[in-house]
Amino acid sequence: MSKNIDPSISEKPLPQWLLGLAIASIFSIAYLLIPVYLLSATAAIILRYPSTKTSIIYALPMLVSTLIPPRSSRLALRLLRPMLDYFDFEAIHLDDNIRSEIHNGKNYIFAAQPHGVLSFVGMCAGVSIPVDVERVPTAAASVVLKTPLLKNLMGIFNLVDASASSLKRILKKKGSVLIYIGGIAELFKSCRTEERLYLKKRKGFIKLALREGVDVVPVYLFGNTSVLSVLTHGPLAALSRKLQASLTLFWGKWYLPIPRDEKVTCYSPPLYIIFIFFE
Repeated sequence: MSKNIDPSISEKPLPQWLLGLAIASIFSIAYLLIPVYLLSATAAIILRYPSTKTSIIYALPMLVSTLIPPRSSRLALRLLRPMLDYFDFEAIHLDDNIRSEIHNGKNYIFAAQPHGVLSFVGMCAGVSIPVDVERVPTAAASVVLKTPLLKNLMGIFNLVDASASSLKRILKKKGSVLIYIGGIAELFKSCRTEERLYLKKRKGFIKLALREGVDVVPVYLFGNTSVLSVLTHGPLAALSRKLQASLTLFWGKWYLPIPRDEKVTCYSPPLYIIFIFFE
């Protein structure tokens, strides 16, 4: 029997491995099924199928979610800690002063790449960061923050709108923010064997840093594009680019929507930007 055990399973205690797999899979499976449920629930309400009462009951989670704004949750993040062991997560920070400076009110733009279908490396970093740094929000596409159920699931990671006006408002209030520079466009340029960063047309965050007088901290997320593979062509890929949300097909372990338990690392050396004024 032992010869048939997956090598990745045998490296860790089986209960611990299974718990981490289950927690990580909640996000990937939900990301795949929520759009399907929302479409079917909307159709059921419109068509009143199979009956008005049944359609309302079926669509109730969607209806309730529309009334509940996304909220960050420290308790929920603590419950996700088994995911760190599943991915063998590691965070490497070359500048220990950043944490104390954030605590003292200094603001930064954390520029993260690559994107990935779901940023499991970023999620692991959010779970593992100290309490005094948890207040740094992550910028996300507007569609993520407006999609019922998805906004509540991902909202536990302290998400904010990635629009320019929203980011300016955060920085002016002496806050820091994490931005995924390449966005969805970057997702379709990478695969498990090759990572390509999308930077050529992504200079807005540098201009924002210069205008607001903040330092940029590059954050490289090793493993973000390898834990899940993505279908890079076809109508769903085109729709994802248009909506700025990953609505394409993806797969991982055993060709299922289960992330592979590969080592992931968050690496963030500092890059200081000279403060200048713009008219």
